[in-house]
Amino acid sequence: MNHQVTELDNDEAERERMMLDSVNRWLERDVQPHVMKLEHGDIYPADIVEQMKEMGLFGAIIPEEFGGLGLRPSTYVKIIERISTTWMSLSGIINSHLIMAYIVMKNGTEQQKEALLPRFATGELRGGLALTEPDCGTDLQAIRMTAKRDGDDYVINGTKTWISNGIEGSCFALLVKTDSKADPRHKGMSMFIADKGDGFTVSRKLEKLGYKGIDSAELVFDNYRISADRLIGETEGRGMICAISGLELGRVNVAARGVGIAQAALDEATKYSQQRSTFGKQIHEHQAIALKLGDMVTRVTASRLLVENAAAALDRGERCDLEAGMAKLFATESALKNAEEALRIHGGYGYSKEFVVERLYRDAPLLCIGEGTNEIQRLIIAKRHIEQNPL
Repeated sequence: MNHQVTELDNDEAERERMMLDSVNRWLERDVQPHVMKLEHGDIYPADIVEQMKEMGLFGAIIPEEFGGLGLRPSTYVKIIERISTTWMSLSGIINSHLIMAYIVMKNGTEQQKEALLPRFATGELRGGLALTEPDCGTDLQAIRMTAKRDGDDYVINGTKTWISNGIEGSCFALLVKTDSKADPRHKGMSMFIADKGDGFTVSRKLEKLGYKGIDSAELVFDNYRISADRLIGETEGRGMICAISGLELGRVNVAARGVGIAQAALDEATKYSQQRSTFGKQIHEHQAIALKLGDMVTRVTASRLLVENAAAALDRGERCDLEAGMAKLFATESALKNAEEALRIHGGYGYSKEFVVERLYRDAPLLCIGEGTNEIQRLIIAKRHIEQNPL
C-alpha cells in the first residue's frame, strides 16, 4: 500500500514538473517579449489568451472527467506564481474564470457540472465572478441585485462593477437576492451562471492604476431573463455559501500572485544592485541596500511557504479560510513592500516606465484590496484563531 502511494506521489510530482517547465518556456518565449507593449497600451492580450486555451489553463483545476487538467490547487498556485512573476494580469484572466468553475464544481448539480464544466475547461465559455456592486464590496449581504421567479425563469435587475473579464468574457457567476426580506440576509442570496444576452449589457470599461490588459467592467442587468436551471445547485438561499467557497480558491490565487510580484521585485532589485555602482562599489555592498535585499528575500520565502500551506489544505479538501487569509494577507503586503523597495533601489530609474519595477509598483496595491481587503483578512484570521483556541 505504501509503495502504491509513493508511486502516485512520484507520478504527480513528475506531472507537476513537466507542467511547470511547459509554463516557464511559454512565458519566456511567447509572453515576456510582449508584456511592456501590451501593459503600457492597456491592450487585451487576445493571442496570449488563445495560447492559454490551447495549453488547457482555463481548465487547470477542473477534473479530467470534465475535460480539464485536473491539477491540484498546490500545482495551480505554482503556475499562478510563475505567471505573475512575468505579468500579473494574465493570472487574473484565469483566476476569475476558475473561481466560477470551482463554484460549480463544489455546489452545482450533476447536470450543471456536465453541461458547464467541459465548456469552461476549453475556454469556449469563459468569464468570471460577479459579486461587487457600486455600493457594495466587502459587505456582500448588502447587494441589491434581485432575481424574481417568473415561471421557469428568473428575471434579474441590478448592476455589478469591477468585474474581471467583464468585456471579453461570455458568462459569469452572479450573486443576487432572491428574497430581499430574509433574516439573516445571507439566506435570501442565490447564485446563477449567467450568459450574456438580451438585458445583459456592459456599460463601460473601468480604467485602473495598474493591472492593465485585463478588462474590468461594469455590468448592467435590465429585466434579464435566465432559466431556473442556471441557479447553482437549483436551490435558492445558497448564494453566500457559493461565494465563500469560490473566494477560498481566489484568495490562495491572489496570495500566489503576491509571491510572484514579490519575487519579480526581488529579481529586478538583485540584478540592478549588481549592475549599478556608486562611491566605488556595487550598490548591494552598501549596508542600506543590503538590508533591503535581506528583508525582500525573507518576505518572498515566508510568503511562498504560507501559500503552499494554504494550497495543501485545499488539496485535502479542508476548510482553509484561516490558512488562505494568512497567505493572502502576508504575501500581498510582501508584494507591496518589495515593489516599493525595488523602486527605491533603482532610484530615479525605478520611476521610469522603461523599467519593470514601475509596473510592479502599480500592480501590487490591487492585491491588498482584491478578494477581500487585508483589513478583512486580519479579522477572519483573528476570529478563526479564537474559534480554534477557546478557553
